[in-house]
Amino acid sequence: MSMDLNDYTIIKEGEAEILMHAKNEVFYNKTQVNNRDMSIAVLRTFISRWKQEHEALLSKRNKSAAKLPENNVFVSEVDDTLNDSDMNTEKSNEECEGPAEKSQDYTCTTSEEPVKTESKVRGELKPPRVLEALSASGLRALRYAREVEGIDQVVALDNDKGAVEACQRNIKFNGSVACSKVESHLADARVYMLTNPKEFDVVDLDPYGSPSVFLDSAVQSVVDGGMVMCTATDMAVLCGGNGEVCYSKYGSYPLRGKYCHEMALRILLACIESHANRYKRYIVPVLSVQMDFYVRVFVRIYTSASAMKNTPLKLSYVYQCTGCDAFHLQPIGRTVSKNTSVRYLPGFAPVVPQECSHCQKKFNMGGPIWSAPIHDQEWVMNILSDVKSMKDRYPAYDRISAVLTTISEFPSAVISVTVSHPIFCESRLDMTAFSHKFFEHESVSYKLSDTHAIRYKMELPDVPLFLSLHNLCATLKCTSPSAVIFRSAVINAGYRISGTHVNPLGLKSDAPMEVIWDIMRCWVKNHPVKAQPADQPGSVILAKEPVLQANFARAVASLSKAQAKKVARFLPNPERHWGPKLRAGRQITSKHISLLGEEKVNGCLSHQDSELDAKRQKIEKLEDAPAES
Repeated sequence: MSMDLNDYTIIKEGEAEILMHAKNEVFYNKTQVNNRDMSIAVLRTFISRWKQEHEALLSKRNKSAAKLPENNVFVSEVDDTLNDSDMNTEKSNEECEGPAEKSQDYTCTTSEEPVKTESKVRGELKPPRVLEALSASGLRALRYAREVEGIDQVVALDNDKGAVEACQRNIKFNGSVACSKVESHLADARVYMLTNPKEFDVVDLDPYGSPSVFLDSAVQSVVDGGMVMCTATDMAVLCGGNGEVCYSKYGSYPLRGKYCHEMALRILLACIESHANRYKRYIVPVLSVQMDFYVRVFVRIYTSASAMKNTPLKLSYVYQCTGCDAFHLQPIGRTVSKNTSVRYLPGFAPVVPQECSHCQKKFNMGGPIWSAPIHDQEWVMNILSDVKSMKDRYPAYDRISAVLTTISEFPSAVISVTVSHPIFCESRLDMTAFSHKFFEHESVSYKLSDTHAIRYKMELPDVPLFLSLHNLCATLKCTSPSAVIFRSAVINAGYRISGTHVNPLGLKSDAPMEVIWDIMRCWVKNHPVKAQPADQPGSVILAKEPVLQANFARAVASLSKAQAKKVARFLPNPERHWGPKLRAGRQITSKHISLLGEEKVNGCLSHQDSELDAKRQKIEKLEDAPAES
């Protein structure tokens, strides 16, 4: 290689190595090792599922063909209509296969299987092609090629000439495997994806900032049943710091609250769904995470004009009270079923009065956001199992396993709910309806008796956003109960509650705000607070007598398995200045100490000073040369 390796630093991550120049010419952020490890874990699971779906579709085709007479002229037509794009095993509306799946995937509303119009399913499955739309140094593409088995090709794009040269240099540096699988091109990612529709099985978007300008072309370039992996790092915009900017980029207005990071995830999902719908496509999220300073979503893309009609059922507006923590969701659409027909209608409104019924304050309205599930629990368990089985191959194993564990293990014990509890007398008179509400979501065990035992585990998938126990107590100006005590009170009232991977203090629950505030009123009765002005939200809330008498006795399910075993779920940053870095090409100055650290900045400044001295000496020599002659 015609270059001096002394000018470069060798950075090793996983099985890939890259050469980084001392100058900030090509973007690289060590912090994103969490992002890259999570992406590799999801990609491995995707390829495994991809093969299983293809085999299932072939088996289904063979069974269909075997049932037809040998002289049936439609045998060849069956081969032509069972299509997909290599993986191309479109699960496309897998939820159409039964009513149980319909409630989970929020997609098709009829049992009719859609006609598939992609390329033919062949006996042999082609390995997937991956597009990394914004490659920079190419580290991510190299790790995909070297660490994920079964990948055919990784195309790495960048519109910066220096980045493409660095990527090509790193491809050669990583040997024959990288050279045979990774291609680097100088191109605008948007144009490249638009000119290569339905060409890639996986499209990875990890831009510096907002991905909004790439989404329209990304959803067109992925095959049916393929996956889009998308990162957004503009968290100040997505979390409500600049609401008008968020609306212009993502088509949703954010609200500032403790749940703002989860809302950011749901805004991004709603935006991707909006772009997909323009091409009769829709998304199915398999994993959505908030880590470090960004959000990352993994969604599969399917084509179906009929399933696309369900999009309004998966989007909601959010009403957030300005005085207390109460929030309410307003679904955009609803359906009415009659026999086998389904009608799509606007959602009922309003869901809230002009003033909050708890504290008499006004509401702020945000959204629309994605209000359907943001994870596929089966995927999460498979990914976590894969990560644990190959922990040595993940540099950020501790962090990504902690996130996946938090998503999958809330809570896991059996919850016992007594029929005679006061809450049933008020709002759940029909015990059959009560048991069905639990059963159709997460229940694994169920028995009809005076006590209903419901076992569930996972971050509640059907409860968008969450409450903060500390914020509830701040509103009432009271001491905070422990999370275990509060969870127990909610469980004893007959409702579900879980944590969230976004915030260690966040609590998801299907209990209405009336029940939440009644529990807090009962807590304050046992732990009195100082008198507050009558117009304060906390005073208005405490002025009402609780309808529900809370039971704070310790519930079995108040802790997950991970909590009971004291497994670390929210880890501190491994080192200082673990966060976003400067955009490539920007000159490092003393004002960047908070981002990079004093040692890094001083090292760069001294390097820049030495370069300036060398240039100055060279100029002086050139100026003195004529005089000496």
